[in-house]
Amino acid sequence: MSGSSEGAQPRVLIWGAGAIGGSIGAALIRAGVDVTFVDVAAAHVQAIRDSGLRVTGPFGDHTVQAPACTPEELAGQWPLALLCTKAQDTGSAGRALAPHVTPDGAVVSVQNGLNPLILNDIFGAERVLGAFVNFGADYLEPGVVTYGGRGAVVVGEQDGTLTARAHAIHTLLRHFEPAAILTPNIFGYLWSKLGYGSLLFATAVTDDSIADALARPENRAMYVELGREVMRVALAHGVTPEAFNGFDPAAFLPGAQDAEAHASLDELVAFNRRSAKTHSGIWRDLSVRKRRTEVDAQVGWVVRFGHEHGVPTPLNALLVELIHDIEDGRRTLDAAGGDGPNMQALRAAMPAVGA
Repeated sequence: MSGSSEGAQPRVLIWGAGAIGGSIGAALIRAGVDVTFVDVAAAHVQAIRDSGLRVTGPFGDHTVQAPACTPEELAGQWPLALLCTKAQDTGSAGRALAPHVTPDGAVVSVQNGLNPLILNDIFGAERVLGAFVNFGADYLEPGVVTYGGRGAVVVGEQDGTLTARAHAIHTLLRHFEPAAILTPNIFGYLWSKLGYGSLLFATAVTDDSIADALARPENRAMYVELGREVMRVALAHGVTPEAFNGFDPAAFLPGAQDAEAHASLDELVAFNRRSAKTHSGIWRDLSVRKRRTEVDAQVGWVVRFGHEHGVPTPLNALLVELIHDIEDGRRTLDAAGGDGPNMQALRAAMPAVGA
């Protein structure tokens, strides 16, 4: 990672200045790091130029100043880029980013999903690191994001090597989350996030908050089976899942008791009740922003690798279909506090998966 030496801060390019990129970037700027924002939303870029990037939420309300531009306006190269776009935009964003990373520079996927696998084809695996984040944040309007709750932040090389650059990036991320972790098993975290992500997608087919949805006793068996499908595929893929923020992958592995999985769900309910962000970004995409979600780039990986390894994933496959039906207007979200057709459809699939 050129452009830095021991004790020095690298210049950082943040590609995607929304919930994740904006929250992390603002913290880096406040720590004195040289940050440049890139975002495809021209109105967001212009607002940052005019008034700075404002971060709101329970941890304070502050505004930072930084250069911002759209991809078409960007010139120059950076030794370190944090790719913080929606997962479904990884390929196009990575290709647009490529000319702006120095030949010996590094790219960190700070996203949901297994996006390093996509970026490897663009940059080469030796230049790509993975990162896992689980903090609560949302894009509110041009120039404004909210940081609503702390959560795990993890970074690591894909091959597990604890390199000097991985240590440097870990140190950088600690400006945002002091408890950030440097791991030799980044894919273990990313696969666990796929497990938790599957649960979040299921909560997003209703207007219930994350915590309220996960707490509903009538749907607990369905959530457990969603998590178990993901963990069975992870094992078949040779991955050792890692625990975080109440999601205990061991509780969803073969041989674990129902009580263990229910205890993990209880922990997830408690974790989400502590956050000012009550609903997932998935729910916001469906209900507020009326746009496509990351379902194919998250749950889709589970279904894909399940098929490759001969591990059935019928409940996750149905969840993908339900999300697409909502995106395309064939279904609506279940009302909060009720038992609507989306949850009924998921529960109805349970006998087919042996529940």
